[in-house]
This record gives sequence, C-alpha cells and structure tokens, in this order.
Amino acid sequence: MRNVISLNGSWVFKKTNEIPEALPDTWEKVTLPHTWNAVDGQDGGNDYFRGTGCYVRSLHRPDLAGNRRAVLEVNGAAMISEVFVNGTKLCHHEGGYSTFRVDITDALQDQNLLVITCDNSDNDHCYPQKADFTFYGGLYRDVNLILVPEEHFALLENGTPGVHVDTIVSPDGSAKVHVQAWTSATEGEKVTFCVRELGVKKDGAFAGARDSAADGSAVVDENGYAEAVLTVEHAHLWDGLRDPFLYAVTANLSSGDAVSVHFGIRTIDVDPEKGFLLNGRVYPLRGVSRHQDRQGAGNAISQKMQEEDLSLILEMGANAIRLAHYEQAEEFYDICDEAGVIVWNEIPFISCFMQNGRENTISQLKELITQRYNHPSVICWGLSNEITADGNTGDALQENLKALNDVAHRLDPTRPTTMAHVFMLETTSPITRIADINAYNLYFGWYLGELSENDEFFDKYHQEYPDRAIGFSEYGADANPKIHSAHPKAGDYSEEYQCLYHEHLIQMIEERPYLWSTFVWNMFDFAADGRDEGGAHGLNQKGLVSFDRKTKKDAFYAYKAAWNTTDPFVHICGRRFVNRDGESTEIRVYSNERKVTLFVNGKEAQTKEGSRVFVFTLPMKTGETYTITASGEEGQEDTIKIHAVEQPDPSYVLVQTGAVNWLDTMNLNRDYYSLEDTLGEVSANPEAGALVGALMQKAVASRGDVAKSAGNNEALQRMMAYMKVVDMFQKSGVVSKEEMQELNEKLQTIRKA
Repeated sequence: MRNVISLNGSWVFKKTNEIPEALPDTWEKVTLPHTWNAVDGQDGGNDYFRGTGCYVRSLHRPDLAGNRRAVLEVNGAAMISEVFVNGTKLCHHEGGYSTFRVDITDALQDQNLLVITCDNSDNDHCYPQKADFTFYGGLYRDVNLILVPEEHFALLENGTPGVHVDTIVSPDGSAKVHVQAWTSATEGEKVTFCVRELGVKKDGAFAGARDSAADGSAVVDENGYAEAVLTVEHAHLWDGLRDPFLYAVTANLSSGDAVSVHFGIRTIDVDPEKGFLLNGRVYPLRGVSRHQDRQGAGNAISQKMQEEDLSLILEMGANAIRLAHYEQAEEFYDICDEAGVIVWNEIPFISCFMQNGRENTISQLKELITQRYNHPSVICWGLSNEITADGNTGDALQENLKALNDVAHRLDPTRPTTMAHVFMLETTSPITRIADINAYNLYFGWYLGELSENDEFFDKYHQEYPDRAIGFSEYGADANPKIHSAHPKAGDYSEEYQCLYHEHLIQMIEERPYLWSTFVWNMFDFAADGRDEGGAHGLNQKGLVSFDRKTKKDAFYAYKAAWNTTDPFVHICGRRFVNRDGESTEIRVYSNERKVTLFVNGKEAQTKEGSRVFVFTLPMKTGETYTITASGEEGQEDTIKIHAVEQPDPSYVLVQTGAVNWLDTMNLNRDYYSLEDTLGEVSANPEAGALVGALMQKAVASRGDVAKSAGNNEALQRMMAYMKVVDMFQKSGVVSKEEMQELNEKLQTIRKA
C-alpha cells in the first residue's frame, strides 16, 4: 500500500548556505509553499535577493516494516537544490520547476534532521538566467514523503508517475489504450491494469462514468518494465471545452502498490492552412500565456489561486494556455484537463544561450515530458523561447536545439515540438526548421513599428512558406490601470491604448485562420525584477488582469466579447478614467451582444448595432457629472460615472524619468531632426546618424534590451529602424535625461532634406 505524507509544516528557514547540525531555534518558522522573494521579487533593485536559502525540519522515522521504502518528493525547489539527511548529502538537483525525488530510506535513524537548500543565484549552466521575469527562490510547492513497498512503481527517474498512457483512435469508434509501467518488481511479476470512465468533472466531482471500460495484465521484464494494449469500445473523446471527458487507468502490483493516472482519448494535428485540429475538426487555439506568480505570494501559490486563474481565463473565453516559460504545478495541468483547456508546455531555455547549459536543457525537457505526459490538455513540447535574443544563432545553439528535438521525439512520438522565436530572428534561419511547428513573438505596435506590421509579417510568412505551420506565440502591450488618455498612443501605458492594440490583434487573428495558435502576452501582470517603467517597479504590466487578480483591465473584455459566446455581457470601458476634459468624450462599450443602447443620466441616448466594439460620442459640459449605462438586448447592463473637467487630470499621465515629458512640452521644429524621429529616419542623414550612433554605444552595453543584439543582426536592425530614438534610449535604461536633452538640441540644428 502506498502512503503519501505531507511535509509542508514545521520548517525553519534562513538565507544561508551553511548546513546546520541540529534544528536551529532562532530561524524563521515557515510553512510550505514558501519563497523568500514573495515581496522583493516584485520590488527589484537592491532588495531582490538571489542566493541560497536553507530549510530545516525534524523527521521521525516512519514505520517501514516489511522492507518498505521512504522516498522524499520535492515538487518545486528554485532553482538548484540539495537534500541532506543527518548531515549526509543525498541529492543535487538543477531546475526550479519540476518534481524530483530521492530515496532516503538508508539514511534514516529514529530521529532525523532533514535539510533542503535552494539556490537561485546567478550561474552559467542552469536555466533560466536572463529573462524578463523574476527568478524566485525557495521550496515553493509541496514536499511529501512517499512510503511504498519494496516492489513498487518507479518514482525516481525524472520524477516519473510510474505509468504512461497513449491512445490510438480507430475508425470504428473504439480506441487502443497503450499502457506502459516502470517498476522495481522482479522479473515475471504480474501487473494488472484497469481502465475506467471518469466522465466530466463538474462542481468538484466526476459524473456520468461507468465502473470499467477495459482491463488486462502484463508481466514485468528483466528491466522492471511492463506494457499492455487495452481496447476501449465506443471511446468517448476528450473534446476540449465542449466535452472534456476523462478516463483513468489503475496499475496494481501484488505487493500492494498501485498507481492511478487520468488520461483522455483524442487526436491532434496541425495543418499549415487549417491550423490546429482536435479530433479531426478545425479547432482554432485562441489563448493566453500564464506566469505562475501572484502579488504578495510570489510563486508560492495555493490551489485556490490556481483555480481562480483558470476561472478568469475561462470567463474570458480562451480555450488554450501557454504555460510560460517553464513547467508548472501538476494541479494546474489537472484542472486544465478537467476544463478542456489546451496547453502549450515548455522549458525555460530562454533569451540567452549558455555554452555550459546544454545538459541542463536536456534534463529539464526529460523531466517535463516524463511528468506531464499523460495530460490530454498538453498538445506540444516547447523547446525554447526567444533563445536567439542575444544575436547568437551559431552551430552550438543549433546543435543544442536539435538534441532537444530528438529527445522530445524519442520520449514522446505523439506530440509535435515547437519554439517561440524572437521577432528579429530571420524566417530564413535554419533554426526555424528544427522543430515540427513554428511560432513567433511579435510586438509591432508596442516596442516598435506599427500595428499593421503584425498583419504583414504573417501574410508574408504564409505566402513564402505555405507548407509550414505558423503560430503567434506572444503579443501584447503594457497598461497601468491608473494611466488614461483621450488620445492614446503606443508607449503611453494607458488602458485606452491597450484596448486599441488588442482590438486590432483580435481582428488580425480572425482574418488568418491558418495560425495554428495565438497567445496573448500576458493573462496576468507578473513580477519582472529588472523593470522600472509604466509607473510600476519590478512589474511587467502586459497582463489583461492585474498582478493581484483584482482588476480586470478593459482589454480583458475585448477578448470576452470576441471569444465568450455563451455568457451575455456588456462592459463600458474607462470606469477608472473619471475626470475628462473637452466638449465631448468617447464612450467605448464591449459586448458579445448584437445591439447596445446607451443611457445618459437615465435618459436613452443612442442605440447601435454591431459586433464586439460599440463606440458612442457623448457631449459634455464642464462641471457636470454623467451617469452612463449601457444595456444589451438580453438585459445585461453596466454603469459608470464620469465628470467633465476644464483641464486634463494630471494624475492620469505617466510621470517619466526620461525624455517623454519634456519632449511633449517642447515646440519641436519638425523641419529639423529630433528624438521624436525614428532611428531609420535619423540614420538616413550621416551627421544626425553619427550623433545618435555615438550615444547608442552606451545603450548597446545595457542589459538584454533590443539594442544590445543589433550589431550583427540585420533583421533586428531593420525592425529597430521603426523605433523612435527616444523610445530606444528610454528602454535601454542607461541613457540619462540630460544626455538625451543634449542630443536633441544638436539634432534640432540639422535640417531634414
């Protein structure tokens, strides 16, 4: 009989790399899950601690009668961890997002000291090291002690569940269920398998299941391996959001050990023209990306928080999630299976290739595939994200990616591999031909260029490579809910611009059904210790929902209007944009209904028919307050209040430390060059280009921004030509306001041709 004992309680913690010989009585008492970066991870700067933390607790020897084994299970320890029992090191693990286990039986005494260290400090071999998110440290997921008979299903290698399930759907409606089991049992031992229906989970329970769908047995070979192929007649398919029907298979040994895993019967395919297909039917993947952290908790989140995240994603109408940029908690995969949400899975091979990190990428991929293999929601293995962002596309990187692709196909021949390419990677690069299917991260309309360039990129790609499947793995724009503008523009961090940005991308995606997947970056704001912009420190604000999950930004409802077809709603944008100046103001309404009526101070003003976005113009008189209600055909309503003011409210304007404020107030002579011109425009003039180039050298030396990798990357240079000079320097974070002012004064002396 297998017994799982939680070890989440009774720990003490200290930031130290010293291993105590006895239980310290002065250290901080903590309960798992725990991270030491719960707050400083979103504050960045000098407060952000990256180093070693030590967790200690006492452990009584469990009852191991009958030669039972005690296996320690650690479900998430960031980033490099070691396990000690009574001073003896038993395990060294590199990778902060996967489960690992260690057999501690032989080290146990009657009373024991268990020590687990976690190290999230900078190094040259364990990914991730350079990326736009906080690298938390700590024991941030559950720790358990698993007691099993001497002959048991495997636990140790790559954190295996012990059983893998594959399914093959037959034309007659039946399905072959291929079950593989790994054990410590002796050769000739019998393993019995039972497949049963679970059904669809609703209100916390499965319903509509039969007791048994198929059963069989197999004999363990000399390597402890056993397999069987069972037939399920009249197979009930796992069909995404429509019908997430699940099965379970239970494997039993005569020793009493048993393992049960859930699975789904379904087929997947990706077509260069039709996009993603589920069970032979076109099933457009319209999704979001998700980081696992949350304000005040960091990455040490609860099951309730996981469920709340998925609930918000489902409310918006998304049917897919990109789990960026790492393996996430088993519980989250479970609820995705149960809800019918498609999952893109990936390892944190990201941003910057490390010569010493090849083995770490392979070990993390092996763990990811081994541990998440049985989940029907998982439809691909992501090998990397923006790994060429530093300009490196050389042979060593390509060999690393090819090795990962081979490992993925060897461990799982049923799912395709993919990569999320950084926007400046040439589409002709051999790197784009390594994985089975491609995807690009594009930020035209935010970091550089125009919104329409997203459309142009995919149109050109699809025309040039009609036989390649292409997806849209990231796109987004930052928005601070405190920032508002009646004249929104890229880079102003206003809710209003984020709305315009996503309205365009929603339409662009709908017009290109060949895109096999699309993922908003990001569903939620998340900690990024290196950021200090948009009125927030240590935070990436591209989320459609705030870091604490309390505020749904207006753009959230743009997607709800486009993707949620079952729950009628009406939403008026700009509820936080209360004080408005001018003789009139725009009232923007999102709804999945076909007709919206606007009421102003209780009186019907106007009715409009349309789809998703309804725009009204409201005349205003200074000093007046207006109560505005929007009503849909089915009785859904939303109400906001605004106040007409004489001058723009300065609290809605982002206070920048760089150049934007003073440039906005300057009377620039547009016949002469300025920082408001694009890099391409300035570079066309040798004198102006030389002035900008001299200051660019300082920006190029800054950490991991767009400018850093421009030197040897022709594609990036072309795209940077669309960037305003002021935006480029501000994003570098190292060019001062005074330096930009001096440069602008010099540029204003050079007349344009």
